[in-house]
Amino acid sequence: MSPYLAGWRLGLLRTLRSPGDLSVRIGFFAVILLVMSALWGAAVDANGGSLEGYTRASLLWYVFAAQTAVLGVRPRSVEQIGDEIGDGTIAIQMLRPVSVVGMRMAVDLGEACARVSVAFVTGAALTWLFAGPPPSAAALALAVPAVLLGAAANIASSHAFGGVAFWLLDAKSTWFLYQKLVFIPGGMLIPLDLLPRPLEVASLLLPFATMAYVPGKIASGDVNPLLLLWQASWLAALLALAIGVFAAGERRLQVLGG
Repeated sequence: MSPYLAGWRLGLLRTLRSPGDLSVRIGFFAVILLVMSALWGAAVDANGGSLEGYTRASLLWYVFAAQTAVLGVRPRSVEQIGDEIGDGTIAIQMLRPVSVVGMRMAVDLGEACARVSVAFVTGAALTWLFAGPPPSAAALALAVPAVLLGAAANIASSHAFGGVAFWLLDAKSTWFLYQKLVFIPGGMLIPLDLLPRPLEVASLLLPFATMAYVPGKIASGDVNPLLLLWQASWLAALLALAIGVFAAGERRLQVLGG
């Protein structure tokens, strides 16, 4: 595990040593929370004070956790993975005596931990200011591992999707599709409970719900540890998928002499 722990540390320190990038991300995050506060506040007020059981406060705490989990992951990760497969960077990384995808995910997870740590504290403070205290201390505490698990699942899934570039040599269209899957079925833009019933059911069967919806659901007041188990199960499956995709892709490169 030493190389992967070193990769995680590298990602963590690299992000913390780039305060400009981190500041821009947090600033954008603050704008999102401010805009969502106004939008959801108006929607709830127009609907008699609640939407499908969500109050204004619980909706804004949902938005805080869902956005924090997604903010931790590089937004164009799938596209970047595809570019590095296409330009040969991955082929060079294959010369190292460690798993390419394992090291890449370790570095990305280190970066995500740094971003999530800053975003969680900042976002919680702003949401408290806009919406009042969280539904409960337990909900806020349980949201911490939920956000980290959501970011980890997102990273694993990004590598599985980005790995299609071993065959397509490009992942721009794949990135566009992936982004929309995290936004809608993932529950980043709107809680799945508020979607039309068929779309809600379909979304709950997909892994993307564990990346934003589960952290948001917990932060909104649903203190259910089984939701973390749901996340962990999908994370294990997505890790296996990413490893399998890269293993098949690397064999293809070796056969083709890439």
